[in-house]
Amino acid sequence: MATLKDTSHPFTNHLIHETSPYLLQHSHNPVDWYPWGEEALKKAKDENKLLLISIGYSSCHWCHVMEHESFEDTATARLMNENFICIKVDREERPDIDQVYMNAVQLISGSGGWPLNCFALPDGRPIYGGTYFPTASWKEILTKLSALYKNDPEKTTGYASLLINGIKESDLVQLDTSKPDFTADSLKRCVSEWSNSFDTNEGGPNHAPKFPLPNNYLFLLKYAYLQNDKKVMKQVNLTLHKMALGGIYDQIGGGFARYSTDTDWKVPHFEKMLYDNAQLVSLYCAAYQLTKDPLYKQVVYETLEWIQREMTSSEGCFYSALDADAEGEEGKYYVWKKEELQNLLGDDFSPFADYYNVNEIGYWEHGNYILVRKDSDEGIAKRWNLSNHDFESKIVAWKKKLLQQREMRIKPGLDDKSLTSWNAMMIQAYTDAYVVFKEENFLNAALTNAQFILTKQLKQDGSLFHSYKNNRSSVNGFLEDYSFSIAAFIALYEATFDEKWLQYSRNLAEYTMMHFSDTSQPNGMYYFTSDLDPALIARKTETSDNVIPASNSVMAHNLFLLGKFFDREHYMEHSGQMLNTMKPFIIKYGSGYSNWALLMLEYISASYEIAITGPDAVRKRREFGDYFIPNSIFFGCIKTSDLPLLRDKFIEGKTFIYICENKTCQLPVTEIHEALKQIK
Repeated sequence: MATLKDTSHPFTNHLIHETSPYLLQHSHNPVDWYPWGEEALKKAKDENKLLLISIGYSSCHWCHVMEHESFEDTATARLMNENFICIKVDREERPDIDQVYMNAVQLISGSGGWPLNCFALPDGRPIYGGTYFPTASWKEILTKLSALYKNDPEKTTGYASLLINGIKESDLVQLDTSKPDFTADSLKRCVSEWSNSFDTNEGGPNHAPKFPLPNNYLFLLKYAYLQNDKKVMKQVNLTLHKMALGGIYDQIGGGFARYSTDTDWKVPHFEKMLYDNAQLVSLYCAAYQLTKDPLYKQVVYETLEWIQREMTSSEGCFYSALDADAEGEEGKYYVWKKEELQNLLGDDFSPFADYYNVNEIGYWEHGNYILVRKDSDEGIAKRWNLSNHDFESKIVAWKKKLLQQREMRIKPGLDDKSLTSWNAMMIQAYTDAYVVFKEENFLNAALTNAQFILTKQLKQDGSLFHSYKNNRSSVNGFLEDYSFSIAAFIALYEATFDEKWLQYSRNLAEYTMMHFSDTSQPNGMYYFTSDLDPALIARKTETSDNVIPASNSVMAHNLFLLGKFFDREHYMEHSGQMLNTMKPFIIKYGSGYSNWALLMLEYISASYEIAITGPDAVRKRREFGDYFIPNSIFFGCIKTSDLPLLRDKFIEGKTFIYICENKTCQLPVTEIHEALKQIK
């Protein structure tokens, strides 16, 4: 046990000096946990012990369960300490480590998840692993593996050799060097196959659990619009409505939970993640821009109010997550007893119960109700003989009263570290909201956070840190930090026409190409880790889009856009080559490669460069926010600019709008409605 003085706890281990909330949660376990690092790895080699690498994150429910059952149990801890060097990893802080050992567990068991528990040789090569283990099973595994390593080490080495080969081969993508060829038919085949799994009654996929997967629906929204596919558009709107009305959405406080455990979007896994909500804000902004559906606007505003209220630091950076549990019970903070609601609402309980289904529809378990909506506001107002205005006033009052009451409860745990990649997604979300709704406070939040990244996370050599907490930046940046920061800064430029954001984007892209490229495959994929990082047992490449788009798909988008902005043909060629390599995967499994599919949509659709020059350029740009033009890139300046497309287009005292395709511009116009006529 670490010799660290802390008289308030019977046990203190090596995690006590970490900043990660997840690691600190385990710092007083009787398990002698180490953080990942040279000290633990050297100790394993010196003592010839297996590594026990346990990976999770602070808002993970089953991570808490296993901690309580096994890692807080002194007998179990003794077994772990005597036979293993135990390492705790925050998967959000070290996604590179998580990728490697998650891959190993998936190869072993066919599935993965968290907590992730992987056993490895002292050199880090995995031999066995799994996810959650009940205490009895856990003790049995500890005993058997330690005995196997002592009595038959050659057998464990054999396991390790097989696994490491599988890990290295699992994400190999051979660069397709043929001339890129993208057609509407490719995406039509992709969507046709995908649509077989649509739930046409409740939206989303036709199975549980249901994850929001915002990038899926952003692609389908843009595809349906550009290809005039009414069936797909209906499915997207159905899904967005069902999610917004369901229990997965916090009807009182705003924001979405990580996923729904059922097919009705009713019972969420109650943790709230920053990355989900950032992407969902962007998705609902785009959907509102197209449909002008007030429900979508409500979701954006309420979610951003929650972000401001509970997830934003005094420095303007964004926290990572809220726990699913409160007082040791999943969802306790968010659910309601009928008697509690009756006491709070008095005579208003009956219409409230009708609106939020405090009945058999909303009933969950143990006398608790999850607030869900089914009927329209207008329909319920009519049922209770109320005008729409009066009913809307009641809804506002109900939410305010319940939120005040809920604030008095013990809150879920907050993971208050700030990750560069997730913060960049939030910059994008606030910027998208500003473009669509023109609220200056949305832009200010985006700019404040962008400045945080520049001052706290950007190093003098042009590299990024990954994590930040307590005024301490840590962990060298991963590809996701660069790709999402570049995308966020591009979005800021397109919204404000401040060219410094483009310059930062290009600088970060150049750094990425220098330190993350696979030199064996020019114009191929980027590694997830920098060449300056200490080597793990495998250097992974992230290509499939999941709850967060793959860092490579985001980078391919960035290269496409930067190629347009700076007229850099080699950027465009690299982007096209990456996309061409992924084309077979897109066609076969669209929901797993939807961000790649979005890029292909750019290639097969007429892509417009909208250039606005002159003293009124920023105001004209704001006006364009009223219109859904998914296949567009905005350039602009209020003075002269050296950007290739803007050269020679500035005329003192005049504001002009140019609609261009592939650098060929139509005659300039002065009004938005005239410009829209030039867009097919």
